[in-house]
Amino acid sequence: MKRNFLMGAAALASLATLSACGGNKAEQAPAATETAAAAAPAAAPEPAAGAKVEFASFTTDVAAGEKVFALCRSCHVLDEGVNRVGPSLYNVVGRASGSVAGFSYSDANKSSGVTWSEDVLFEYLKDPKGFMPGTKMTFPGIKDDQDRANLVAYLASTKK
Repeated sequence: MKRNFLMGAAALASLATLSACGGNKAEQAPAATETAAAAAPAAAPEPAAGAKVEFASFTTDVAAGEKVFALCRSCHVLDEGVNRVGPSLYNVVGRASGSVAGFSYSDANKSSGVTWSEDVLFEYLKDPKGFMPGTKMTFPGIKDDQDRANLVAYLASTKK
């Protein structure tokens, strides 16, 4: 019985991860949130209403961020020069938006003038389409601030 439960849980996690990069935004958000919540420690207390949350205000956990990166793996890899549905995230921290060779970016992304600092990634990953209207990225975002901070710390830790 335990084996069946584990196989079912693994299948559910796989489906949630695969659905994270495409499809209906309303259908994705619960799966992405549940998977991210299961992958990382409990979230930090919510800030006061209207207060801006900043990346620097978090104590991050790179190992937890690597688990949150599972939400990204169906579209992105960290290998240099390897693009999938999304561009390679190799050395993404500090890179100019729309600059990976061989990837067909939206005009919004190419002309944004954004440099992917930790702070910018933290803000962008909450709501990619809200941050950059016109982007081709269909991912609904990571609403949990701690999960997002951990993910950004993981991406920064992979910089070569």
